[in-house]
Amino acid sequence: MPPGNRGPDTVMLREHRDANTALLGGREWWRMNPMTATQPSTGGGSPCAPGTGTGAIRAEKGLSSGALGVVGSTVIGLASTAPLYSLAATLGYVILAVGAQAPLVFIVACIPMIFAAFAYQELNREMPDCGTTFVWGAKAFGPVTGWIGGWAVAVSAIMVLANVGEITGKYFWLLLGNTEFADNRVIVVATAVVFMAIMTFISTIGVQMGERLQMVLMTIQILAMVLFGGLALLQALNGGVADSVAFDWNWFNPAELTSWSGFMEAVLLALFIYWGWDTCLALNEETKNPRKTPGRAALSSIVVLIILYVGVSVAVMMFAGFGDTGFGLTNPENLDDVFSVLSGVLFGPWGWFLILGVMLSAASSTQTTILPTARGTLSMAIYRALPAKFAELHPKFKTPWFSTTLMGVAAILYYVSMSIISEDVLADSLTSMGLAVALYYAITSFACVWYFKGTLRDSARNLWMRGILPLLGGLLLGYAFVQSAIDMWSTDYSETVLLGVGGAFVIGVGAILLGFVLMGIWWLRPNSKHYFRRESLNRDTPVLVPDE
Repeated sequence: MPPGNRGPDTVMLREHRDANTALLGGREWWRMNPMTATQPSTGGGSPCAPGTGTGAIRAEKGLSSGALGVVGSTVIGLASTAPLYSLAATLGYVILAVGAQAPLVFIVACIPMIFAAFAYQELNREMPDCGTTFVWGAKAFGPVTGWIGGWAVAVSAIMVLANVGEITGKYFWLLLGNTEFADNRVIVVATAVVFMAIMTFISTIGVQMGERLQMVLMTIQILAMVLFGGLALLQALNGGVADSVAFDWNWFNPAELTSWSGFMEAVLLALFIYWGWDTCLALNEETKNPRKTPGRAALSSIVVLIILYVGVSVAVMMFAGFGDTGFGLTNPENLDDVFSVLSGVLFGPWGWFLILGVMLSAASSTQTTILPTARGTLSMAIYRALPAKFAELHPKFKTPWFSTTLMGVAAILYYVSMSIISEDVLADSLTSMGLAVALYYAITSFACVWYFKGTLRDSARNLWMRGILPLLGGLLLGYAFVQSAIDMWSTDYSETVLLGVGGAFVIGVGAILLGFVLMGIWWLRPNSKHYFRRESLNRDTPVLVPDE
């Protein structure tokens, strides 16, 4: 059946499915109909179905459809990027690499993400499935690509959860004014674990609860960013500090770049502070108008991020300048967080508000990272790419409780383990995360081109939105993957040296290779055969989409 076909066969199939489900129940019907267990009523998303008490999967929708609107979906996409913390932790290093051309870098870095967002939008219109990269990669290229794409989404989430948990734990004590506790590793790790557990629980009790919480957290975060940028601009225009500089349009001029290698280093750094906007796509089956709203929310998230990143960075550059002493943005002592050192002089006694914003930025990202990853593994289980247990939904909250809980536990164990081994190893694991991110964005971009290759000549719109732009996005992100891997190989790039090369390379590549090992283990299980034989999921498999 061609993609998007909603003919009479689909209606008959739905009636057949409903009758069989009623007569036979979940596990028996699944066993007797391994290919039609994912057949739908309308042709587009996954049957993210609940499990029975015995772990069986019923062929029906289970997630709470229509829970999110375009505003809520956009907010969740923004929250996943942790914009306040991301910019605070990146701006200094970008300026160190390219100097005053930092605003240009933030604009250039978003281009591959916009191209990838077009790919997500087109694929989501055709197949609004909570498995996103996993489902789209499998439909376009086959089960191996789909599985590795799903794994890349999951492993990158686990890695970043360790980092945002760490930031939340540390800034919680800084907010309370207790620098002694903020510098105590045991206390910071314990605090981070508590926050991660709380956010995992909130993710379990419903996406609407999470949306309401994110509305509050994102409001505070954006308010802190706007106030910070506004105060920095006002102070700069009124004379600022000794190192303050006047605005210059040449900050956006590519001709002013003095080093190609420095420019590429800065772009790779800035590229990943946009990561996270795709969260709203993974919640497509719980969104109103799931074929259109998530794609619009993703693009809206990127536009808002561009405005925030460029606007705030320009204001801060004008106020603090580019010096390597005092408030200067290249001061080695401030590179990890150039905002905190400025909070006192800009906010005065209200400096705690910026610290609160950074803490909430990391905390909100914790929850919005867990949400999509749990739905990705749920979808993988539906199509027999993971054990059926991952597809079980909470009977009351209609959330993938097992996948959500397991994701939270895995992130906590990973974070605690890395913290015990070494803070440097934890830092390298965060750096290495970019490889998995670039990989699954590239897979999605190329999947769009390949899946829609037969429609590219139908119109100019299809050629650009389904072909040229996603292809460029995939190529750019593929380049980011290769160049990042080359950089990480160097021992100078990482905090640690493992096996004679940079620790970030070993951790990043090792995490991806671990996915192949786990996929091989699952391939040996009898329950996996329907997936790897392309019976439960292939190009022509119609799948459930929430009622529109």
